[in-house]
Amino acid sequence: MCAEASKDRLMSDSMPTVVLASRNVKKSGEIRALLAPYHIELKSVGEFDGVPDVIEDGDTFAANAAKKATQTGTHLGMWAIGEDSGLKVDALKGAPGVYSARYSGVNATDESNNEKLIAELDGVPAEKRGAGYVCHVAVSDPEGNVRLSVEAACRGRITTESRGSNGFGYDPYFEIREYHRTFGELSPLVKQHLSHRARAFERLLPQLVAVLSGATG
Repeated sequence: MCAEASKDRLMSDSMPTVVLASRNVKKSGEIRALLAPYHIELKSVGEFDGVPDVIEDGDTFAANAAKKATQTGTHLGMWAIGEDSGLKVDALKGAPGVYSARYSGVNATDESNNEKLIAELDGVPAEKRGAGYVCHVAVSDPEGNVRLSVEAACRGRITTESRGSNGFGYDPYFEIREYHRTFGELSPLVKQHLSHRARAFERLLPQLVAVLSGATG
């Protein structure tokens, strides 16, 4: 056990700390849990003073993720992860898409966004309420170069009523058909394996470990 603990400590010490370009506490917690098995320490941008907010004006998830990563990375002189994700609803021609976080306006909240979504889908039958969560992750080095970029999605459908209190965003309305449960009802452990974010990081992590290991080599 002592030898294994020493190995784990060595791996942790050899990896540079990475900052997540998000002040969303729940999102940071999800991503921190995904990185933990790889001994990568993650800090939220909210833990640093004076970091300006990134204006998410890209027309794709990839553009927003890259902008978050590069601006945060260069400002702090650190490796940075930019993550942009959102919900694309078939019956709404892909909306809210990149506007998912501010779907109901500048001062949008999870509650107001969900209210607007359900109102927009009023009268749409269950078989036409298909939707997909999309997550794009970009990794920037301290000089502002995008070193990694991946995207993944998770399909489901939008329910008519909120179910469950786990997760955030549209999770209480996003049902995984195979489980007959919303992300709001599923445990965080299950969501870590099924979600769009989990799938994106599953693709990213082997590459991230290699890049960060090379940065300290």
